[in-house]
Amino acid sequence: MCQRPDRSRAETLSELSLAVHGGNRLDSTRALRVPLVMANSYALPDDPSDISWSATAPGLYTRNTGVNQHALQEKLAALEGGEDAVALASGVAALHAVFFTHVRSGDHVVVSDVTYEATWRLWTELLPQRYGIEATFVDVTDLDAVRAAMRSNTRLVCIEAIANPTTKVADVAAVAQIIHEAGALLMVDSTFTPPPFYRPLQDGADLVVHSLTKYINGHGDAMGGAVIGSRELIEPIKADAMVDVGGVISPFNAWQIHRGSVTLPLRLRQHFASAQAVAEFLAADPRVSYVFYPGLPSHPEHDVATRQFGARGGGGMMAFAVAGDPATQNRFVANLRLITSGFSLGHDDSLIVHTGTEGGRVASYPEPFRRMGHLRLSVGLEEASDLIADLDAALDATF
Repeated sequence: MCQRPDRSRAETLSELSLAVHGGNRLDSTRALRVPLVMANSYALPDDPSDISWSATAPGLYTRNTGVNQHALQEKLAALEGGEDAVALASGVAALHAVFFTHVRSGDHVVVSDVTYEATWRLWTELLPQRYGIEATFVDVTDLDAVRAAMRSNTRLVCIEAIANPTTKVADVAAVAQIIHEAGALLMVDSTFTPPPFYRPLQDGADLVVHSLTKYINGHGDAMGGAVIGSRELIEPIKADAMVDVGGVISPFNAWQIHRGSVTLPLRLRQHFASAQAVAEFLAADPRVSYVFYPGLPSHPEHDVATRQFGARGGGGMMAFAVAGDPATQNRFVANLRLITSGFSLGHDDSLIVHTGTEGGRVASYPEPFRRMGHLRLSVGLEEASDLIADLDAALDATF
């Protein structure tokens, strides 16, 4: 048995070994995995006079950081290549934690015009209305537009490596250069692109956000979120959003996600290989109107995806539509038998959701999305041939 490797050794481990050993420590039980510690409080030393009641190290109070949360944070920082990480109750809690901690009233932010629904609402409604923060939405694939959107009071730029739901791919390194020249911070939501598939910090991101509920947990049975970056930027998030606001992850969810992350590199290989095969099948079928998947040469940012993600592929997410109106999309989904109609993504089972043509953010979607809606497909761990057979049978039943 061995202790969790120190940081210098962890940096030399392969991605498979790091996923297994990251965040593991032997305690008095000598357990090979960090035990589940369902405790709210920890015994204090005989003289607690030197303790800061807002300290974010484990061993004081679970809202400040529990054993399981601390282990998960260590693993996430190692996997992402960051100095520190904070684990919170959900992906949206992680997004809000960044905004709440690092943006002030009177600041300006720039946000990708294609972004997750909660991010969109935070920056179109809640934060501008309640805190006087102005947001500009911009096509992040247009670097001139990004540059033009920057102001003297721009504090933060929020993008997604692969955008939800259209799969628009941002050139993170190019955007980071513009942002840093303007003196702002770059936050990348990398939920669609978890490590080791992609590590935005290596391309200049200051903060990386994950919905741990998705790929990193991978089993659809625990909810969490995380922010990874430098210690200078993460420590205030721990103090403000975790300790003072109380967005802490539960010990049980932290334990489950820590366990699920062990197989992350192996799962991603299957997710992405199957997604490529499924996307190629859909793109070749005349009953399918369009397919947006970064691994296809037809994708508008295929060249950026190839350069940024390398041989690892185009990810596990795609958007497509079958020929016809939104009602036809619904009939097609109802005819699926293996693929489940479900809201989330990154699970072991394949999930599909139909999104219509209504809503403010839809105006920024590509034309076919606006005309007929789209189907967002998260390819799971099933055999690719079984998924293709299910899609083919549903097409036969629909047309």
